[in-house]
Amino acid sequence: MKSPYLRCAACGKTLPATSPRADCPCGGLLDVLQCPRETGPVLRERFERRRRDGDPTVLGSGVWRFREILLSGRGPTLVHPEGNTPLYRRDAIAGWVGHDDLALKHEGENPTGSFKDRGMTVAVTQAVRAGATAVACASTGNTSASMAAYAAQAGLPALVFVPAGKVAAGKLAQALAYGARTLLVKGDFDACLRLVREASEALGIALLNSINPWRLEGQKTIVWELLQQRGWEPPDWIVVPAGNLGNTSAFGKALREAHGLGLIRRLPRVAAVQAAGASPFHRSFRGGFRRRYRVEAETVATAIRIGDPASHDRAVRTIRETRGLVTSVTDREILEAKAVVDAAGIGCEPASAAAVAGARRLVGEGVIRRSDSVVAILTGHVLKDPGVVMDFHSRAGRHRNPPVTIEARLSDVERLLKRR
Repeated sequence: MKSPYLRCAACGKTLPATSPRADCPCGGLLDVLQCPRETGPVLRERFERRRRDGDPTVLGSGVWRFREILLSGRGPTLVHPEGNTPLYRRDAIAGWVGHDDLALKHEGENPTGSFKDRGMTVAVTQAVRAGATAVACASTGNTSASMAAYAAQAGLPALVFVPAGKVAAGKLAQALAYGARTLLVKGDFDACLRLVREASEALGIALLNSINPWRLEGQKTIVWELLQQRGWEPPDWIVVPAGNLGNTSAFGKALREAHGLGLIRRLPRVAAVQAAGASPFHRSFRGGFRRRYRVEAETVATAIRIGDPASHDRAVRTIRETRGLVTSVTDREILEAKAVVDAAGIGCEPASAAAVAGARRLVGEGVIRRSDSVVAILTGHVLKDPGVVMDFHSRAGRHRNPPVTIEARLSDVERLLKRR
C-alpha cells in the first residue's frame, strides 16, 4: 500500500505523513490523503473478517480494524482498546423523537467515556512514531481526558489547557487522574486553543486538538463502523452534535472515502446540531456559508460550548457534499432529550443529547421523512457531567426524578411504590 500523505486545504502544500505538524506553515488545515491499493470489496471482506474473528495484533480495536485507511507504516500502536460501540434502539426514545426508524450509536462507551478515544489512538500513535516528546491540547473536557489517558500509556508528558471554571468536574478529574499537567486558563475555549497553538509552535509540542488531521482519521471510524454494523447499507440521515466541528468534518471524509472505494452506493445526509447559545456554524449555514461567524458561546452542553470552531471549512464541505444541513436546539430541548435518553437506561452527556433533540426538531419540521432511517450519535457518557444531572432532577417538572427522603419504615417504601 502506498503511504498516506498530508495536503494543505488552503495552499495545496504536501507534507509526509511522518510530519509532526498539526497544521500547514501557512496556517491552513491539513488533510490526510489515503492511498489504499486494495479495492472496496477486498477491504470490506478484510474488515468483516477482523470484526468476526477479532484482531489480536491491535487487541480487537474497533478503530485499527480499518488500519488500511488510517495510518500505515511500522512502529508502536497505542491501543486502549477503543471503538466497537453499540447501536441502540429504544421505543421510548423513538416515540419522543416521533420517528420509528431511529438508532443511537453510543460513543460514550469508549474507554474514557467519549468519542475522542477514536481520534486519540491514531493521533498519539502518529505523534510517537514522529518522535514527539510531549503532547498538548485545549479542551472543554473530553479531549483532555482522552489525550491524558493515551499520553500516559505512551509515557509522554501531557499539557492540558482548559477554560477556568467552565469544565465539568467529571472530565477535569479524568485529566488529573491520568497525570496530565492541567492549566486553568482565564478565558473561554477559543482562548485556550489560541494559546496552545502558540505554545505548540514555539515549544515543539505535538498539538492534538481536532485541527490535527490524524484525530479526524480516527474519528471517521465512527461512520465506518456504523456502516459495517448496518451491513454497509447507509442510513438516510446521520445526526451529530456540532461544537468544534471535528466530527462533522471526519464524517464527511469517511463517507467520501467509503463511496469512492465502492463500499457504499450512496451518501447519507449529515445533520450537524449546535446548541442555540453556541451556534456560529448554524448561523453561517443560514447565510449559505457566505460568511464565517464567531460568537461568545454559552450553553449547558459544555462539550460543544465553542464559539469559533476550528474545523469550520472542513465541515462546510461535509454539509455541501452530503446535501446535509445545520440546525440548533435550546438548552431546554437538550436537557429534555437527555432526560429521555437517560430514562431509557442508556444515558448520555448533555452535548450528546443535542443530536436527539435535533432529530426531533427535524422530524417535526418534516425535513426527516417518516420513511427515512436515522442514526444519531451520542458522543459522551452520562457520568461526564453529573452536576447537570443532579441539578436537572432536583427541580420540579416533566421528566424530573428527584431523590426522596423517607423514614426507615416499610410503610414509606410501600407508599412510594404505590405512588410510582
